[in-house]
Amino acid sequence: MIISGANHLYNNKQSVDELNVFPVPDGDTGTNMSLTSAAVALALKNNPTDSAAKAAELMKSAALRGARGNSGVILSQLFRGIAKSSAGLDELNAADFAKALKSGSEEAYKAVMKPTEGTILTVARESAEGAVQCRSNDITEVLRAAAERGNKALANTPKQLEELERAGVVDAGGQGWMYILEGALMYLETGRAAERADGDTQASQASPSAQGSVSTEDIKYKYCTEFLIEKENAGDTADSFRDAIAQKGDCMLVIDDGDIVKVHIHTNNPGYVLEEAVKLGELINLKIDNMKHQHRSILDASPKPVKVEVETKKRLKKPAAPDKDYGFVSVCTGKGIVKVLKDLGIDRIIEGGQTMNPSTEDILKAVDKVKAKTVFVFPNNKNIIMAANQAAELAEDKKVIVIPTKTLPQCVSAMMAFNANKDTDSNEKTMVRALGKVRTGQITYAVRDTEIEGVKIKKNDIISIIEGEISLVGHDINEVLDETVRELADEDSEYITVYTGREVKKAQLEAAEKLLSVYEEDEIEVVFRKGAQPLYYYIVGVE
Repeated sequence: MIISGANHLYNNKQSVDELNVFPVPDGDTGTNMSLTSAAVALALKNNPTDSAAKAAELMKSAALRGARGNSGVILSQLFRGIAKSSAGLDELNAADFAKALKSGSEEAYKAVMKPTEGTILTVARESAEGAVQCRSNDITEVLRAAAERGNKALANTPKQLEELERAGVVDAGGQGWMYILEGALMYLETGRAAERADGDTQASQASPSAQGSVSTEDIKYKYCTEFLIEKENAGDTADSFRDAIAQKGDCMLVIDDGDIVKVHIHTNNPGYVLEEAVKLGELINLKIDNMKHQHRSILDASPKPVKVEVETKKRLKKPAAPDKDYGFVSVCTGKGIVKVLKDLGIDRIIEGGQTMNPSTEDILKAVDKVKAKTVFVFPNNKNIIMAANQAAELAEDKKVIVIPTKTLPQCVSAMMAFNANKDTDSNEKTMVRALGKVRTGQITYAVRDTEIEGVKIKKNDIISIIEGEISLVGHDINEVLDETVRELADEDSEYITVYTGREVKKAQLEAAEKLLSVYEEDEIEVVFRKGAQPLYYYIVGVE
């Protein structure tokens, strides 16, 4: 049932992405929720059990670690509440299931500091209420009641949030949850799970009645292979690579994000996959798990799966001393930005950010590789902060502190404020204070027509996001840059740092440098750094 729901969301993830109100090219609610639920489906498929409680615990664990973005974290909390309510129950009747949905909604509300109605929280709560109020002993009827009430709540979200009404859309997260419930209902009504549109039918073939008899021989592809490709030429696409490996396994995921490609596939020929990958660029963060070994470990009641982790020579470093006091992990994308952060002392970089939010598990793995007693994590994106906080809660052998950076300039400011001679609490307070000393502008393009705060925006307009709000709209990149700096700088400003994106041409950069040189007359230092970030032409920090 859950696998069917995850597959149904996967098939509709693009339509959920398109519901995002903010017209920037990183509207990824559907993608984040889909990847989170896919982690749940994979855990259920690979770890068969005839116990509802154990299945729910698998769902919770996989969702917590696989959560991506704020929407993915909220989804993980829904699964967490379902598991909490199902604890100790080998079977769930209709009333138990309704209670579990309600528990999921309650956990999701707890996870959000300031819950907003008209969002996935409302839709989850209302759908759970529909389930609880249904007096049928038939679990199908209970889920049908949940879906009906949830869809009514979803249709009402534009009346609860003005920005949804202006854009003429329903809430994206709420729609994602409804796809999961509707996909689950499909299975209960027909006895057949929804299949993924990409042809990965193996997950959908698992059913509650068959799970207990699955053996290692039923695992068709035994090596779970994951890695990133750092392209040699950013202009190359991953299409030919995707086609080359498509017939070599299942559960394939190839995400092309400009200069980085994220790859996940179950295969019996990891060597072939890697040989095809190196044609595109250098491999980093390579991990291969033998799922047959993992499955045998589960059957033997062993909690520790066998894992093999490998990294290319480019990334191999001598391990840090085990008694290092402080370590640093940061999320970013763009070769130039990576270099800036490493020069500042960041130990581990998680490739990601806009359109490619790392999961809680990705953040945990990066933290684990830093040999330090205390690790500071910089999300550098408001949509990654919740996943980072979740990783901090799950970390076991070291203290993890999330500095809630929403932008690259905030991360740089925080690192500049760090003092190795101070204690942990003092450094945390100092770095958090440093976030308020820098203002950020990010210049990108609109991906759809919309209207925000009375400002009409057309697709492909150049937009400037200042401190998280769309403040300026224009048609020329450098003109919007000039207006952005005018908005950010004042008589107290001392530094202007501009990180140039991958799409900025040489002539545009030269014109931009000339444009901002006037600020040097006011004794404000202006520095341009090659960030090579995708999607954002310029990222501006003013201190």
